[in-house]
Amino acid sequence: MNSLFEKVRLVFADKVLRRRIFITIALLSAFRLLAAIPVPGIDTAQLNGFFAGNQLLGLLNVFTGGSLSRLSIVMLGVGPYITSTIIMQLMTLISPKLKSMYQEEGEYGRKKFGQYSRLLMVPLALLQGWAFLTLLQRQGVISQLGSFDLVRNLGMITAGSFFLLWIGERISEFGIGNGTSLIIFAGIVAALPTSISQFIYTYLYPTFDPSIVPTLIGIIVGIVAVVYAVVVITEAERPIPVTYAKRVRGNKVYGGVSTYLPLRLNQAGVIPIIFALSLLLFPSVIFQFLASRFAANHGLVAVSNWVVNTFNPNGWVYGVIYFILVFAFTYFYTAVTFDPNQISENLQKNGAFMPGVRPGQPTAIYISKILTRLTAFGALFLGIIAVLPLIVRALTGVTAFTIGGTALLIVVSVIIELIKKTEAQITMKEY
Repeated sequence: MNSLFEKVRLVFADKVLRRRIFITIALLSAFRLLAAIPVPGIDTAQLNGFFAGNQLLGLLNVFTGGSLSRLSIVMLGVGPYITSTIIMQLMTLISPKLKSMYQEEGEYGRKKFGQYSRLLMVPLALLQGWAFLTLLQRQGVISQLGSFDLVRNLGMITAGSFFLLWIGERISEFGIGNGTSLIIFAGIVAALPTSISQFIYTYLYPTFDPSIVPTLIGIIVGIVAVVYAVVVITEAERPIPVTYAKRVRGNKVYGGVSTYLPLRLNQAGVIPIIFALSLLLFPSVIFQFLASRFAANHGLVAVSNWVVNTFNPNGWVYGVIYFILVFAFTYFYTAVTFDPNQISENLQKNGAFMPGVRPGQPTAIYISKILTRLTAFGALFLGIIAVLPLIVRALTGVTAFTIGGTALLIVVSVIIELIKKTEAQITMKEY
């Protein structure tokens, strides 16, 4: 405990770190202020009723900190940028030029790659904003918009997403931590008071139900256990020994040292869950939009109802498909972002080798085998975390604290990253 207080004291004693923390808090506060500013022409009663009865949009609403349910000017959050980044990374599979830019051209290549992602973000933000506004008009949540009003609202929504991206970049540059991750983190944390109050007013106040006590204790123990497991798996890695051959240049000897290549157990992070969630939400949202657009077509309405019921987040079909997609996308994304052949080539160029393994293709095969086994365990873990809220909801019937797997992983990962960067800054000052 004394060590904890000592670290807090050191944090606020460091002038540079203190300034970075205050800048981060100020920029996140600006984000929460923007999240409270709605677009014009909203029927609040209809809006609350629509989101209360639509669990699919409720899942998306978690990651915007309630901005979507309030139809604020930042209702899309940083979602369009995340989507564009994922698409650009997938494009590296079919474009050698993009792959070279992303993996081989260093900092300049990554900056250029990021610029392409921002350009792709524009049509994605416009498309997502138009889809939401059109769907909500059909549901009577917002009044019918003329051409000028529609263009105005789309411009505000797209500008809001870009402004959030700008805030995230300023946090990354002048604050502490990854700005985009912190914005998503702030949105998730902002939704916690609503979940807590919902649980209190449902089970504890004004009438206390004693039968909920065992369930409540089980939920608390389960949350602690899951958070511990997420921390362990997030930090877990498999070290592969690497030795650098000795090289003599003049009178100096270089190399001859041993190190290791760390392969993370969860190499893909939360991206597979985002992929899977996007695919699961897409059919329901599209069919709901088509059904509201062509209400006179009873066949289309019937198909829409079947799709919505099939992909109901409370159904077992949804859970099974969700688990399979997360498992499959974990392998897919790991294959996209981690190339054993490139690692083997870089090791060979630098005069490094793995003891007992020949350089070149045998090294790539050896790394690939280890990575496949690690990915299997990581994919299984991600799949369980993704469907765990559905299991808890089915067993207990309590929905107030069933936070999604993606949200839980993001919260834990961001906290771990903040702690590491803070300790690194303190250590740097001491030296």
